[in-house]
Amino acid sequence: MHEAPPPTPASPPASGAVPAEPLSHGLKQRHLTMLGLGGVIGAGLFVGSGAGIAVAGPAIVVSYLIAGALAMLVMRMLGEMSAAMPASGSFSVHAERALGRWAGFSVGWLYWFLLVVVLAVEATAAAQIAHGWVPGVEPWAWVLLFMVVFTAANLTAVKNFGEFEFWFASLKVGAIVVFLVLGGLAVFGLLPDTDPVGMANLTGRGGFLPNGWSGVVSGVLTVVFAFGGLEVVTIAAAETDDPARAVGRAVRSAVVRILFFYVGSMLVIVTVLPWTAQQAGLSPYVKVLDAIGVPSAGQIMNIVVFVALLSALNANLYGSSRMVFSLAERGEAPRGLLKVSGGGSRGAAGGVPRRAVLASVAFGFVSVLLNLVWPDTVFLYMLNSVGAVLLFVWALIAASQLRLRARLEQEAPDALALRMWWFPYLTWLTLAGLFGVLVLMLTDEAARPQVLWSAGATALVLLVAVGRQWRDRRGDAVSTDG
Repeated sequence: MHEAPPPTPASPPASGAVPAEPLSHGLKQRHLTMLGLGGVIGAGLFVGSGAGIAVAGPAIVVSYLIAGALAMLVMRMLGEMSAAMPASGSFSVHAERALGRWAGFSVGWLYWFLLVVVLAVEATAAAQIAHGWVPGVEPWAWVLLFMVVFTAANLTAVKNFGEFEFWFASLKVGAIVVFLVLGGLAVFGLLPDTDPVGMANLTGRGGFLPNGWSGVVSGVLTVVFAFGGLEVVTIAAAETDDPARAVGRAVRSAVVRILFFYVGSMLVIVTVLPWTAQQAGLSPYVKVLDAIGVPSAGQIMNIVVFVALLSALNANLYGSSRMVFSLAERGEAPRGLLKVSGGGSRGAAGGVPRRAVLASVAFGFVSVLLNLVWPDTVFLYMLNSVGAVLLFVWALIAASQLRLRARLEQEAPDALALRMWWFPYLTWLTLAGLFGVLVLMLTDEAARPQVLWSAGATALVLLVAVGRQWRDRRGDAVSTDG
């Protein structure tokens, strides 16, 4: 193992000349593309979408369009910055360059905390499914097995992570494509023993907007967080041979296709079955497959959800390790985390931040234990404290893009290989949309604790960031006076 170069300056020029990463370049374009497609196709879609349908009815399609458009705009902004200035810390590095050290520190640590806490939810949920298949093995043993396997995969060459995600994402994307085909055939009565359903389920039982536009808004609050995970694409881009080109292609292909998969799935579901048939906590996909006569639909979807959970666990472990490594590069985390495996920056087994992986998985293990021992107290507080963090991260991405775009246009216009649409108007509209979602969450009794706890966690991190910056400035002043 060897130590990475010293951290880069806090505010380098906004040019395309970014210091070379000591990490491996083992990811291929196909890895990044499938990571972008599969990164957000998880249990939130396959199971959690039932809660959105229950509150919005057929208009859940509109809720997904709104939430998906918001996520697509954020990804376009992030793609623009990452193509111009690829870095393993992605939006944390961009925030530091645009707004200052306090912003890079805050968004980096908040996102790391979000990933390692959610990792525990995914590991525990996957263990419960596996326990149902093999009751003789306790859930904690499954959790241990999953964590060990994916830790080992992330400790070896980065291409192993890429291969895991490629095949996981391929299965999820394949499952949705098959679902869309079967559902489309069922809509037109082209499957055995089925009749065309027409528009009855879209217009009956209260109409397309059975709960009015307030139902659409509630649906947005329910589904918007399902789009979290796209950000890992821009983190992973730094470990490809051509980061600028790779992230541009991945962002362009992922956002449109994900909107198609999400919105297309919801349209099939609410067309094939009445929206009143859906229940929160139960997969609407299973209900549709059962209705059109697919045998063992429940077990098939259990397998898909299981793979989705393991995929998200793998991606979160990868993303958290690279984020904390990037923080260490910039002096915002212990320098001991800068150790990377030997073999050269492009070696097959080199350039892996093993200490950063172990630090992330260690906190992940702690989160899992808290989830198993105190799921309704300590871990619930932790989960609430990251509940709205994704919106804060997205808001800082938008704020960073506002500042960096202007600097890039002046200093390095050729670096803008991927541009945000209708800048700066859509950026400001995105910020307004994110602020609106936060306000709506505050008015929602169920979502309010998440906003308040997340705001508290964010305030604490900001306080530490400002304190560190003040301490450093004071130290510099003392050195100058001396």
